[in-house]
Amino acid sequence: MKSNNPALRDDVFTKAAESWQGEVMTMDGTAMKAGVLTVLLLLGACWPWHLYYQANVSIANLSPYMIGGGIGGFIVALITIFNKQIAGFTAPLYAVLEGLMLGALSVIYESQYPGIGVESVSLTFAVLGTFLLAYTTRLVRPSPGFMRVIGLSTGAIAVYYLIALGLSFFGVHAPMIWDSGIFGIGFSLIVTLVAAMNLFIDFDFIESGVNANAPKYMEWYGAFSLMVTVVWLYMEILRLVSKLRNKK
Repeated sequence: MKSNNPALRDDVFTKAAESWQGEVMTMDGTAMKAGVLTVLLLLGACWPWHLYYQANVSIANLSPYMIGGGIGGFIVALITIFNKQIAGFTAPLYAVLEGLMLGALSVIYESQYPGIGVESVSLTFAVLGTFLLAYTTRLVRPSPGFMRVIGLSTGAIAVYYLIALGLSFFGVHAPMIWDSGIFGIGFSLIVTLVAAMNLFIDFDFIESGVNANAPKYMEWYGAFSLMVTVVWLYMEILRLVSKLRNKK
């Protein structure tokens, strides 16, 4: 089973476990660290909201938080992926930076669609909790073939987004990503479902790390990898809800 989350590859945990004789990774430890990262993400997201609603900072002045947080988070993510042993330091930093980015982005959407921030956060946690419950209780155990389809779909979406980003520099509007028509909503719904399905892959890889007796520091890395998917899921839910609101 293969993940298209760049933080999770087939050999991530097995290679880390080779010749390791210290404390090993546990599911409880990973869950606790995922909780810490979630709190840091929410704290980071609160800052742009505070600036906009309490300090009367304009929407335009929040752009540096969105752009800086996004670029900074991407750089820190790459550092974490290539140097997993420092995940205990870089994963919290990633969570804060992504929180700043998501917070600023959410305020921008909130200014157009009041209440969308709380609605999108609630939906994200509901999906995360539902999928985690389904996985831990073995109620759902997707087949390797199905996971490969999700992996290929994730890769195709990433390529489409990169093409859309490139076209935007030339003033070309890529269809479906921002359109609020029936095809745009359908596209966002499919992408959101694919993002959610990636949670199953992430859970499986983290469980594989625990079973492989990976080093203790991989708990931070496992929590970080899950956070990457959660951030993507929230962004897709935010976009989907905004399209549904705009359609009314």
